[in-house]
Amino acid sequence: MQCETTLFESQQSITSTLRVLVACEFSGTVRDAFLARGHDAWSCDLLPDEKGSNRHIRGDVRDILNDGWDLLMVAHPPCTRLCNSGVRWLSAPPKGKTIDQIMRELDEGASLFSDLWNAPIPRVCVENPVMHRHAKERIRNYQPPAQTIQPWQFGHGETKATCLWLKGLPKLRPTNVVQGRVPRVHYASPGPNRWKERSRTYQGIAEAFASQWGEMRTETKSQLELAV
Repeated sequence: MQCETTLFESQQSITSTLRVLVACEFSGTVRDAFLARGHDAWSCDLLPDEKGSNRHIRGDVRDILNDGWDLLMVAHPPCTRLCNSGVRWLSAPPKGKTIDQIMRELDEGASLFSDLWNAPIPRVCVENPVMHRHAKERIRNYQPPAQTIQPWQFGHGETKATCLWLKGLPKLRPTNVVQGRVPRVHYASPGPNRWKERSRTYQGIAEAFASQWGEMRTETKSQLELAV
């Protein structure tokens, strides 16, 4: 009888409310999309939340990865040294930087990505641009991204190729394919806040995250374990 009870409990559907951690997000875009659907969603970043939300944890997300989350969304971790577009700086550093500094920043970026990708959480999505090989070599248990998405697949007539590394999650389905292929973020004027604008998740993509992956809550615990 005890064995039957244990088996029954292991097949119980998980709670209808997912505990969602959105790492590396100060805008609250992804967090609020999950909140709007009734999930227990929190954002975390070294920067304060620009909306002043009480659903934001300011600090190093690695300090809270073991707090019982059901889903980890990583909204563009610092990727300057990881992305393919910046590989040239590894051999010819920008003004004011040395090779040693650039390599330390590469190691730090790869370490953060590794900690998030290998977090003890059953469902993980990490957003990032296309990586160069030096970054891939430094990431623990590296796997190729599951898919690459574009804003124009989700209602925004722009281009910005974003890779999704997925664990325990299906590929994201396009929701609203529209006309327009303008690389707006690449045309943004130089300035101290340019990186912040480039790191924002598009609203349509955030809605797709929350609507598609939030609906996975009826899976059983044993199914989740098999998916990891």
